[in-house]
Amino acid sequence: MNVFVAVLWKDLVCEWRSRDRVVAMLVFSLLVVMIFHFALPSDVAAENQASLPGLLWIAYVFAALLGLNRSFALELENDALSAMALAPVERGWIFLGKAAANFILFGLVQAITAAIFALVFRMGLLSIALPLMGVIALGSLGITALGTLFAAISVRTRFREIMLPLLLLPLLMPVLIGAVSATSALLRTGSTPFHNIQLLIVTDLSYLIFSFLAFDHVLDE
Repeated sequence: MNVFVAVLWKDLVCEWRSRDRVVAMLVFSLLVVMIFHFALPSDVAAENQASLPGLLWIAYVFAALLGLNRSFALELENDALSAMALAPVERGWIFLGKAAANFILFGLVQAITAAIFALVFRMGLLSIALPLMGVIALGSLGITALGTLFAAISVRTRFREIMLPLLLLPLLMPVLIGAVSATSALLRTGSTPFHNIQLLIVTDLSYLIFSFLAFDHVLDE
């Protein structure tokens, strides 16, 4: 547990001092939102309203890929990743610390992006803000859990910016299906079917357990 807190605190303090990841993710996601805004008609009709949840999660996924690619960049300097591998602790706690930091930073970007998205497309999100936050949190948990593991795998490869999306995106389909469906249902009816939440919970737990156990072997490689 001490390792988890230390890794989490280290990542958050480093990001607070540099702010490079959060700013890059935020600028990128807002650019994606603006591109969608100019691509769609100014008067968003009902058929276009149905596509808005998918567009929002596209912005989230692109921002997450950018941030995850940078999550282990500092550990490459002075071979700090090897020092982590030599720590006499359960390596899964190192993974949880990195994943928790990614989750917090990604959540901050998502909150700002959702507010700008609602303003640009004139969506009323205040009435469903709490359940929407829950859906976004569940979706983000799956993305950051698996994304942190694959970021550690791809960070030592020559083409890590390409490898991470190739490894991660196909396995994120259950998370994205559940998140987009739940967000769409919230916008239409104000409530979310339980099977969408169930899909997200089961997928998140599976990814967390798998990544926790596999991270030991990833650091060895």
